[in-house]
Amino acid sequence: MKVSLLQQRIFKDKAARTTMLVLTWLSLFLLVAIGIGLYYKSRLLLSENSIWELLSGSTWKPLSGKFGFLPFIIGTLFVTALSIAIALPISLLSAVFLTEYASSWVKRVVFPIFDILAGIPSVVYGVWGTLIIVPWIADHFGPRFVEFTTGYTVLASGVVLGVMILPILVSLLIEIFTIVPQDYREASASLGATKWQTCSKVILRKALPGIIAAVVLSISKAFGETIAVLMVCGNYAAIPRSLFDPCYPLPALIANAYGEILSLPMYESALMFAAFILFFIILIFNIFSRWILRKVERSFKM
Repeated sequence: MKVSLLQQRIFKDKAARTTMLVLTWLSLFLLVAIGIGLYYKSRLLLSENSIWELLSGSTWKPLSGKFGFLPFIIGTLFVTALSIAIALPISLLSAVFLTEYASSWVKRVVFPIFDILAGIPSVVYGVWGTLIIVPWIADHFGPRFVEFTTGYTVLASGVVLGVMILPILVSLLIEIFTIVPQDYREASASLGATKWQTCSKVILRKALPGIIAAVVLSISKAFGETIAVLMVCGNYAAIPRSLFDPCYPLPALIANAYGEILSLPMYESALMFAAFILFFIILIFNIFSRWILRKVERSFKM
């Protein structure tokens, strides 16, 4: 009987390990399959244009067979970088306050608010940006810096996207700060450090790998956000020169033009190539971020 129970436990352990291994390889295969599928659907465009011409070109005239993706790539990077620049300082200070300074009743009030904000559909953020942020930029903030702006700009897109990823980033950072052992705080306080010195010199340093991972996750989400950005970016296929110029990120291009592809096979191939570019950008960014994260973790262990 004992031998039978031992064999059952061994069998269950092997079965669980095999199942997890299969699922892990399936996830990797799915990633490769998505990349191959997007590349396959882009072959028609790639057969008539070089990759360099597509990536460096700035003219977008599908009816004339001109597909320059540089304005869309620049717009995507510009809006994503601006949204992180807006959301990261606010979320970082908010997470520090909520974990180290706030009283229990403040946490009970604020935490559900962040959960609600994280669950709001992106189209609601887009409507908010269209009705509030765009007119504010066009009528009040923009005229202080430029002669004219419609309000549908890089700045509006960055603000809306930054507000969208803010609750997710705050929630991740709170979890990261919470798991920092209490011993670090007590040791710092015993040496005479103030609360802020403990937060800035001890907790933030200890949580740095987790902060990087949270930022990577937030940027990956920001790269693919569509509806809200589509409603406030201006949808103008030109390289933005300032925060008050309109832009056209890759996700907005795909969502906005997908209904027009049925009659133009080359246009369909171009949109699939746009999706492939976005897929490749996110993939390279995540690989690079993982490399940085491993370097940071190794430096902490030394």
